[in-house]
Amino acid sequence: MGNRNDGMFYSPKSKPKPVAGKGEFVFAAAALDHGHIYGMCNGLTEAGGTLKSVYDPDPAKVARFIKEFPQAKPAKSEGEILSDPEIMLVAGAAVTSERCALGLRVMDAGKDYFTDKAPLTTLEQLETAKAKVRETGKKYAVYYSERIHVETAIFAGQLIAQGAIGKVVQVLGLGPHRLNAPSRPEWFFVKEKYGGILCDIGSHQIEQILFYTGAKDAQITGSQIGNYNNPQYPDLDDFGDANLVTDTGAAGYFRVDWFTPDGLQTWGDGRSIILGTEGFIEQRKYMNLGTDEGPGHLFLSNGKEETHYRVDGKVGYPFFGELILDCLNRTEHAMTQEHAFKAAELCVKAQMQAAELTGRKPKISVQM
Repeated sequence: MGNRNDGMFYSPKSKPKPVAGKGEFVFAAAALDHGHIYGMCNGLTEAGGTLKSVYDPDPAKVARFIKEFPQAKPAKSEGEILSDPEIMLVAGAAVTSERCALGLRVMDAGKDYFTDKAPLTTLEQLETAKAKVRETGKKYAVYYSERIHVETAIFAGQLIAQGAIGKVVQVLGLGPHRLNAPSRPEWFFVKEKYGGILCDIGSHQIEQILFYTGAKDAQITGSQIGNYNNPQYPDLDDFGDANLVTDTGAAGYFRVDWFTPDGLQTWGDGRSIILGTEGFIEQRKYMNLGTDEGPGHLFLSNGKEETHYRVDGKVGYPFFGELILDCLNRTEHAMTQEHAFKAAELCVKAQMQAAELTGRKPKISVQM
């Protein structure tokens, strides 16, 4: 499922690094509305998770999933998964506006929840999710894949932690995607369901800004959305950007869009430039433009070096093993719950306050 042309089904694979033996960490997949479920399940199985079962009301989605994960047994209902005492975690990629409700059901059933990003679409959902975590003690983990499932992004975090560029001053993120409109489901074009571009793919960028700056919170100082070239989908934001200031005093800016041209070798030329007081890092995550060198390019310049690192296949994806161990040991090493929810909160706020650049009058607020 490592489709480089279609971001919806982009599913990185790595060398397995199990942290649990067979049957020690059993999980299931439910709600296969977004192809990110494949990356989520790849990551968990490579880290030693045992994928027991899968459910979706659409048999075609289940059949496609089982072709990739033949070990998964089709469940007759969501309830069959939720009532299975062996299953410890449920991974889901539901319609974005329905992800929170699924999470509440999963946690009520005594299981941890691992959802695709964005993990929710309204501040009301956020409050109910926080309350359920407090009530049940279960996890509401989020697949912010553009950091946790990208080797340059992981390596950049390691370099920053080692002090390679000093204190982070600004994070600039670019997240272009290829629209592939004919392959998208109907819900993808309904703002109430997908949450808007800043809530959706903007969630990746906001999570990275918080992570690389070491921030606990941030303010959205400005955000914008527009539909420049897709009038047949009036609810679609095909462009969005935002500025943030973190509680560490750092600045953040990101741009997301659906304008990746068909001639580009991959679904999006995702990049990040992290400026520090003693140097900078540039990530060219999925490609190096104009070359056939593939993904995994990181450039570092500081007082000691100017280096082009090729990290594809060398760093791995430690998040998944850490998440499994967090679930088994009730720790918080993969990602804190506070961090996952703060990124979700800020992406909803960025969407809610965004200025409309192309003259559309919103029919419905994402906060309803």
